[in-house]
Amino acid sequence: MHIEVIANIGEARSDEYLNKTVIVVDVLRATSTIITALMNGCREVIPVETVIKAKECARRGDLLGGERYCKKIPGFDLGNSPIEYTREAVEGRRIILTTTNGTRGIQKAIKADHVLAGALLNGRAAAAAAIELKRDTVIVCAGTQDVFSLEDGLCAGLLLDEIASQLGEASMQTNDFGLAMRSCYHESKDRLLDTILASSNGKKMKKSGFLADVELCAQCNLFDCVPILEQDHMIPYLR
Repeated sequence: MHIEVIANIGEARSDEYLNKTVIVVDVLRATSTIITALMNGCREVIPVETVIKAKECARRGDLLGGERYCKKIPGFDLGNSPIEYTREAVEGRRIILTTTNGTRGIQKAIKADHVLAGALLNGRAAAAAAIELKRDTVIVCAGTQDVFSLEDGLCAGLLLDEIASQLGEASMQTNDFGLAMRSCYHESKDRLLDTILASSNGKKMKKSGFLADVELCAQCNLFDCVPILEQDHMIPYLR
């Protein structure tokens, strides 16, 4: 199984996803939010690129969620904090979600055979799903405004580690960036929260009042839910 790790959305090329599984990673916070929402019983999450598209997709009873530059979009029901997506808030509801980076990454991956949402929260389960789907895999680190973000690279390292553990080292190959991210994860895995808080996005999240989000999103393998894109919506992958 070959796994390519891409440093940010700007480096992603949609045509290179054909016949592959893509795992989109936006630890802070889009994919962490999608995972949390589905874990808490929402019916489905529809990831869209723009605010206008989100409003066009919304039907009566839907929830609008999203952010631009860390701030909740005016008039939306929810922002992009996974802590907001409680069972009481989302159970049984359809969510239309638009974010600065993560949902754009999902939309860019639609030519793939399978599109999964990965984060530290579901790393082990996402790795298992990618193995079961039996495709070469691309891990797309969403980054921030087409610039690499450390927390996404750490998640890529976790995913590689889990795939190697489950599949066997000899059965997995990755690119040089993947090797670097796996080494970075090994170096930081016992102090992930501190490492993420020292990163650019970690500092920004803390300064903006989202320390609790970082503390949640820095936890590994907390959930078994793996969102998978079916047509235009994400639902839990059923193993």
